[in-house]
Amino acid sequence: MSLKDYRKKIDGIDERIVDLLNQRARVSLEIGKTKLNSGKGVYSADREKEIFERLQKLNQGPMNQEAFEAIYREIMSSSLSLEKSLKIAYLGPEASFTHLAAQKKFGSQVEYVPYDNLAEVFQNVERGECDYGVVPIENSIEGAVTHTFDLFVDSDLKICSQILLEISHNLLSKTSMDKIKMIYSNPQVFGQCRHWLQTHLPKAGLVDVASTTQAAQIAARQNDVACIASLLAAKIYQLRALKKDIQDSSHNITRFLVIAKEDVCPTGKDRTSLVCSIKDRVGALHAMLEPFAQHKINLTKIESRPSKKRAWEYYFFIDVQGHREDPKVKKALAQLEDMCKFWKILGSYPISE
Repeated sequence: MSLKDYRKKIDGIDERIVDLLNQRARVSLEIGKTKLNSGKGVYSADREKEIFERLQKLNQGPMNQEAFEAIYREIMSSSLSLEKSLKIAYLGPEASFTHLAAQKKFGSQVEYVPYDNLAEVFQNVERGECDYGVVPIENSIEGAVTHTFDLFVDSDLKICSQILLEISHNLLSKTSMDKIKMIYSNPQVFGQCRHWLQTHLPKAGLVDVASTTQAAQIAARQNDVACIASLLAAKIYQLRALKKDIQDSSHNITRFLVIAKEDVCPTGKDRTSLVCSIKDRVGALHAMLEPFAQHKINLTKIESRPSKKRAWEYYFFIDVQGHREDPKVKKALAQLEDMCKFWKILGSYPISE
């Protein structure tokens, strides 16, 4: 076959793809009407997981799974926007890592609303101003985002999904590396890139700012300066990526949570998050963990936080493998609840790989 024949064949395939995508969109519109009539949210974490798992089984190559997921992320984003005009609250500003995580989950076809602090994200989802919120919960290097934990204590919102984002720090500027005199970024970012900076730009001054987005804004306005920020910031503020992935650790991953008003059905591979405060007595912490050991349930995380109501009183945030409706998990949680003076399940949701 000639090149012209191959291109004609591609054109024919594209015609069928466009027709099938529009057929899919029409079905999505009907699904959206059904969900709204029943009072359900349009985003379904369990259905999303089911689709991606089915795609993996169907895919015989040569396209890899990552490519299919990227394509289908946008297909599903378009479907969500057809079902309802979605608003996603996130910890801003624009081009922050939370913004990147939100886009990874919901695609480009929904509306993103940045907020200055985590409390505003929770409040606007609670009030219904936004449909979902995206907040950071922990970093593989820096540890827990404690303020997020604290906000869950008084909120009725549920965790309906999680996002794992590999954090990539990049040196951005309008100038070349040999002309850089000052570098702007967030203090935590400097800490994660310290060795690279000492090796490659030892004479450059490091200036702390509130966010990587603010750093990018400064670099876009000034000459002889650079910033460390995301590639999305480079695109938005028209900066060049002089060096990519300059973080000292290659295993820099941040976990984000999607918060909403609705629960998620079991998928067979879930995590349950809860918060509790136990009665103060000898051996209380050991007794709290015993139900999970008894029912052979793995605890993936336990984090303590001061209650801020009484001195030396603590809340415990716990992640366990399994859905709260799974028989073993249900029994263990019931036993734990009897020991607690404060108790709340924050949500059961699919585990992200």
